[in-house]
Amino acid sequence: MGEGESAALPSEPFKMRGPPPKWAHYPLTALFYGLGFPLSRVLGLFGKWPPAFGGSEKAYARARAYSPAAHDVLVCSYFKSGTNWTMQIAVQIAHRGRAEFDHVHDLVPWLEVSERSRMAVPVTDDSTWRKSPTGLRVIKTHAAFEDIVFTPEAKYIWVVRDPKDVFVSSYHFLRSGMLAGLMPTPRQWLERFLSPNTPTGSWARHVDGGWRNRHRPNLLFLTYEEMKADLPGAVRRIAALMGVDLTEDEFQLVVEQAGFAYMRTVGHKFDPMPMPWAKAEGAMIRRGERGSAGELLDEEQKRRVDDYWRAELKRLGSDFPYDEKFGIA
Repeated sequence: MGEGESAALPSEPFKMRGPPPKWAHYPLTALFYGLGFPLSRVLGLFGKWPPAFGGSEKAYARARAYSPAAHDVLVCSYFKSGTNWTMQIAVQIAHRGRAEFDHVHDLVPWLEVSERSRMAVPVTDDSTWRKSPTGLRVIKTHAAFEDIVFTPEAKYIWVVRDPKDVFVSSYHFLRSGMLAGLMPTPRQWLERFLSPNTPTGSWARHVDGGWRNRHRPNLLFLTYEEMKADLPGAVRRIAALMGVDLTEDEFQLVVEQAGFAYMRTVGHKFDPMPMPWAKAEGAMIRRGERGSAGELLDEEQKRRVDDYWRAELKRLGSDFPYDEKFGIA
């Protein structure tokens, strides 16, 4: 598509691909465990499980291939750092508190996924912003700053979270929504999380990219913890970044629909595509708490997480105030 050209509006609204038919659940589950269980055990004997997990360079290549336009608002958050919560806020702001969808990815493209997967509406589908009352659309990405195209026209919401809570949330999400009985132990997952090849990408690299560029007028840097402490304030800051002047009624609608109680009632609209062998329901929006690392980490392990990512930030030359934001007293 050439510069200045627009994709034709689709004749029907996008619908993400649904789960496999009921009759296929048992054979797919048997296949998953029949191959996955022995494979994971063999890999474990050679120290390759869970290191077999790895980030996808193809996914980041897809993110780098898209140049955001003036109607794009990118939610740039690290894995399990409030992505869906921030998307809900931004989508509701773009639709003035009246966004309706069966699944959030019917409206929100995801830069890292292939259009063929039908896991999210493609970025080439112009209906996502043309039908928006503000002319804006929200795009999701977990990519680091260096792995996306930064343009002065688009808007970027950069969200980070305490890595100790990220670890716990990611463990529960992957176990309940994807890997089920093949999920590594918490100790194994911690070793993978604190490694140069962590499958969700470097937490420090993601934080550093957003922090270094926080003074740009079209980038808003937020922590999950700040959003929890002052949700109305976060909504106002995001709306200001997006250039949307909400009425008081619209503002209250957005705040209400971004509250955890409401998000729990519509959690199925944010859950991942269900796997026959796993329980995706409730996997995406579980507890929404800060300081929940004690579920899986003892005090020594918490300090280990702090020490590792603090050192990684220092290695990157970042002046992000880790101890002020996330360090253990």
